[in-house]
Amino acid sequence: MSEDHIIVAQEGAVLEIRFNRPDKKNAVTNAMYGAMADAVASAQSDDSVRVVLFTSSGDYFSAGNDIKDFAAQSMGAFDGPRHVGRFLEEVIKAEKPIVAAVQGHAVGVGTTMLFQCDLVYVADHARLTMPFIDLGVVPENASSITVVERVGYTRAFALFGLGEPLSGKQAVEWGLANASLPAAEVEARARAAAQTLASKPPQSLRFTKKLMRDTQKLMARMQEEGEIFAERLRSPEAAAAFAAFLQKR
Repeated sequence: MSEDHIIVAQEGAVLEIRFNRPDKKNAVTNAMYGAMADAVASAQSDDSVRVVLFTSSGDYFSAGNDIKDFAAQSMGAFDGPRHVGRFLEEVIKAEKPIVAAVQGHAVGVGTTMLFQCDLVYVADHARLTMPFIDLGVVPENASSITVVERVGYTRAFALFGLGEPLSGKQAVEWGLANASLPAAEVEARARAAAQTLASKPPQSLRFTKKLMRDTQKLMARMQEEGEIFAERLRSPEAAAAFAAFLQKR
């Protein structure tokens, strides 16, 4: 990308995808979704890649979707193809392990994508939130399934309905993350785990992941969520929420 908001680099058999828009809290633009979708897809067919590692620069892992993109879609002023669906699809379909290093706060898709990862390492102080309802939309990335299955219905509804934050330590207690660490140690721990996975027999690893996940169910739910999400983007509730957010900012 011309502005390097997504940096893709390979070290050994680990392909790293780094959010690199720290001045905007790593909010994800359409172009960033496209770059990440391309990277995850290419990793699946590249025999030199065995593991995908998500990292980020700055204090946030990701503030979620760039609200300006949402607002433009709500007003019908968004031109060109949208890449978010392609990114979510590629992450769900990925047969190679995905590891995440969450060194800071995560919002929206920055949190829901973690439920599609195989190993997650998170900063103790991190706050993970999913404020879809507050924005007048609905959960995405099959999170209406993955969050409920991982943490249980009542906890999941509090995360979605009340917008309650999940701390890094809670993420471990509730089964979302493997370990919570001081922020400065998160990336190194995740990278070491990715390298360990990359040293394993690759086909055995891929088949094991495939057996553990119901990809068809996740894809079907993602598509159902996406249809409702698209409708909600054009709703008066969403338009009002986006306008209030942008004015407040």
